[in-house]
Amino acid sequence: MSTELGRGLTSLFVVALVAALTPVFVGLFGRFRIPQVVVLILGGVVVGPEMLDLADPESIELLANVGLGFLFLLAGYELDLAVFRQRAGKLAVVGWLVTATLAVAVVATLAALGVVRAFVPVALALTTTALGTLLPILRDHNMLRGSFGSYVLAAGAVGEFLPIVAIAIFLGSHGRFIGLISLVAMGVLGLLLSLAPRLGRGGRVARILSEGQHATSQTTLRWTVAMLLLLLVVADNFGLDVVLGAFVAGVVLRRWAPGDGEALDHKLDAIGYGFFIPIFFVSSGMSLDLQSILEAPARLFLLFVLLLVVRGLPTLLVYRSALPWPRRLELTFVVSTALPLLVALSEIGLETGHMLPENAAALVGAGVLSVLVYPAIAVAIDTRLARTRDAVDETRP
Repeated sequence: MSTELGRGLTSLFVVALVAALTPVFVGLFGRFRIPQVVVLILGGVVVGPEMLDLADPESIELLANVGLGFLFLLAGYELDLAVFRQRAGKLAVVGWLVTATLAVAVVATLAALGVVRAFVPVALALTTTALGTLLPILRDHNMLRGSFGSYVLAAGAVGEFLPIVAIAIFLGSHGRFIGLISLVAMGVLGLLLSLAPRLGRGGRVARILSEGQHATSQTTLRWTVAMLLLLLVVADNFGLDVVLGAFVAGVVLRRWAPGDGEALDHKLDAIGYGFFIPIFFVSSGMSLDLQSILEAPARLFLLFVLLLVVRGLPTLLVYRSALPWPRRLELTFVVSTALPLLVALSEIGLETGHMLPENAAALVGAGVLSVLVYPAIAVAIDTRLARTRDAVDETRP
């Protein structure tokens, strides 16, 4: 066995062990409502080069990127494009545009003061929402029920999709014009893929796929993974971020998912949340520049607060006619949660030389802190509302 292979297997084992221990740890301290993704990232910090140095993030980089792909595939899969014709989708777009305007003004001020250098990555970071990261938390606490769930999904989807589009245009490796052309090409490819199953509907191939979906051939799952990897490759070759390809794959999958859709949901959750996605989060923790954060913690807390101010507070105004005050407050903390795109933006900023290492570390650290704090507050508000509702129901004759 080569030294490189042995190092990769050792790192993968350590990461898998952290992933396996995480739900046990969360279960033991469940009353503190610690999201699993936070424990995964902190576990990565502990086993990574900054502390125990038990695992090497570079040796599992490919698997981590596939995990990132699965995270955004599942986020795109949750997105029903019809929502953008509804009130929830329209308000989500308006809210994001208000946030983007506010982000430009705030980051321009910080740039003038010399606090940040990477104007575009930091501004985009303040407009993101970690829907893929939030989904397990929202599902576990039954926060997607009723009409409020549609507002949450719409706001979260817009907070992931529009920043991804902006990344493709403004931070693409081949320039803005080529980035825009590449974005259109990705959209056309996604449309063609979504229409492809209709061509073979009712034919022999369709029957083979349907009959093999629960057999050892696992036809639907294999084709789903193949489509995901295809779009990741296309996005990478076009100079786009891989998260765009993954998100498009999720949107396409929702339209053409063949056979037993519910069974496919369970399979995707199993392979994504059971293996690939934890690798991404642990790897993110392993790559975190802890020293830079400790040397300048003020940057982290500034960005942490700005995520709430820039991304969250406009929600209170935009949704004033759609949601009551407690629900708007809950949604404010939900949409202020960000992480995966912050990791991607920090990597892009470092690769282009536009972002200082300490700001990149602070950005990711702020995302970690937002995942730890903001969903917990939203869950507490939701729990209190549920108790109030139950108490009112009990008093009714």
